[in-house]
Amino acid sequence: MFGTTGWLRFKANDEIKKWATAAQKFASGAAQNPALKEKWLQCEGTWYVGVDVLPSDEDGCFDGFELAGPVSELIRSVVTKPLHPAQVSILYPGYPKPRQGETKAGFAYRLTRDAAHVDGLLPVGAERRRMLREPHAYVLGLPLNTCDIKASPMVVWEGSHLIMHKAFQAALNPYPAAQWSDIDLSDVYHAARREAFENCRRVAVHAEPGQAYAIHRLALHGVAPWQAGAYAPSEGRMIAYFRPELNDIEEWPNL
Repeated sequence: MFGTTGWLRFKANDEIKKWATAAQKFASGAAQNPALKEKWLQCEGTWYVGVDVLPSDEDGCFDGFELAGPVSELIRSVVTKPLHPAQVSILYPGYPKPRQGETKAGFAYRLTRDAAHVDGLLPVGAERRRMLREPHAYVLGLPLNTCDIKASPMVVWEGSHLIMHKAFQAALNPYPAAQWSDIDLSDVYHAARREAFENCRRVAVHAEPGQAYAIHRLALHGVAPWQAGAYAPSEGRMIAYFRPELNDIEEWPNL
């Protein structure tokens, strides 16, 4: 499905546009909710993280609108746990600023490398060693409003999933899957990430409400800085994300 690039964009779908319109109305209110703002507004007010903020159901349905068309085909093609409530990620002019608790090196990486990462490898312990604690199936993004490509788009390193696949399979296959969540993957991950930066093309992913895009779970991806002259409404760039977890962790390092 993801071929050699590690991502794909779905054509516009009327049902998805209705879903996005309903989600945008909710997101606009959630972005102004004082309790939610206090919890989720990060990076000195330039990123509303919004994890699980949209009250969509376990099939992704929201306000009576279903995730239809090719999006539903993607969801049905992979055996996952029920979908979590969608993340509502909102980027504002000036992104990025340092996130609370972020080191200088961490912010420099966010600024110059888009905070590029592979989902599910969480920093564990005082030394923040990377371990597979959330074996996601894919990343599904659904734009909620119209912005241009300069307004902090998602970026992907094309073909990086092939590099990560090879590295993680070699690192994990010697061990029973029951142990995978406790294996330190930091060195393997960082080496594969460097290889991807050196050899893979960084591309910005742009889509409009009614469209959607999916990113392979092993693909290196991040969010670009907001560029001068970017067009976006005053509410910022709004995108809903689903990252369901695989039922079977053994599928995670595979293509």
